[in-house]
Amino acid sequence: MIEGIIIQTLVKGSVYALLALGFALIFGVARVLQLSHTAFYMLAAYGLFAFIDTAYLGQYIGNSALAIALSLLLTTGIGLAVYKLFIDRIREHHVTVMLITLAVAMAFQQIMLIIFTGKYRSAPAFLTGYWEVLGIKVAYQNLLVFVGAGIVLLIIWLILSRTRLGIAIRATAQDTEIANLMGINVSTILFTVMGIASGLAAVAGVLVAPTLVLEPGMLWPPFIMVMAIITLGGLGSIKGSVVGAFILALVEVLVVFLLPTGAFLKSAFALLVMVIVLIVRPEGLFGVVFEEERL
Repeated sequence: MIEGIIIQTLVKGSVYALLALGFALIFGVARVLQLSHTAFYMLAAYGLFAFIDTAYLGQYIGNSALAIALSLLLTTGIGLAVYKLFIDRIREHHVTVMLITLAVAMAFQQIMLIIFTGKYRSAPAFLTGYWEVLGIKVAYQNLLVFVGAGIVLLIIWLILSRTRLGIAIRATAQDTEIANLMGINVSTILFTVMGIASGLAAVAGVLVAPTLVLEPGMLWPPFIMVMAIITLGGLGSIKGSVVGAFILALVEVLVVFLLPTGAFLKSAFALLVMVIVLIVRPEGLFGVVFEEERL
């Protein structure tokens, strides 16, 4: 049982980390809550299915790598379009951004419902078979999810810590006005961050698509978890989003393994852990203490 809990936590945590990291980047740099973030996760999963299935493109692509690339590029492009059309002009109006992006997420859900109907879909696995670890059979597809997510997280860490782009992103997150005075094109940085975040959500969607049942409402369960993760880890904290992802993934897996009705209660328990931590530490695990507003 312990081995199974560890494996499931690593797989779920890596996917949650991709989603939460993208959300944390947007908030940390642009200071907006992009509530349509997990919609790109859904779009990428459906995109993978559509680019492979004959009924939607008229012919079989026959190349999983090409289908993955097309899905990632299309989803990232849609994310950038959403930013330019709906967020960029009004990003200083935080409540308006929240309402508009929530409406965008619901619109994408309805579009998927119209195109694919409410029928459950499934994308083919990239890898079949399993690897036996400590007596536990680990599907190669799940192993691919963990390894793929780990590689992407490592790449993002290297970009943020070792490149000029990463320095510009961190400078913009620290102080937008000072970054602008130092010659950093803030608008370009915000656009780039939105592209990275959309790409991270798309990667998560493509990786898990073969392991899930695809349906138009699939964006909401991870949406709840991402909200809990970034609140637990600390709003805008990159480290907090990754650590929080694995903490809540562990809670979710433990509830499913140990309780008879755990599958229905896993989100509730994850939110309960978040609430308990916030009562003790309101700014989250790695967040900054909020100062009282002074007139």
